[in-house]
Amino acid sequence: FATANAERKRQIADDSAKLVKLATDLKTEVDKTTKDTLSVNVIRKAEEIERLARSVKEKMKLTVGQG
Repeated sequence: FATANAERKRQIADDSAKLVKLATDLKTEVDKTTKDTLSVNVIRKAEEIERLARSVKEKMKLTVGQG
């Protein structure tokens, strides 16, 4: 279990770094849009952030549950 938990923790750290980058990218994209328009790219980035955040949440539950 310790090895699996260590791997999940590494994945959580990697995914968290990706979340920070995606959030920064999303802010940059939103800053480029006007108040009346959101690009498809902005919506896709938000959806990608949501999927990754849910994945991190599930990995955290597994790690806590095992530890």
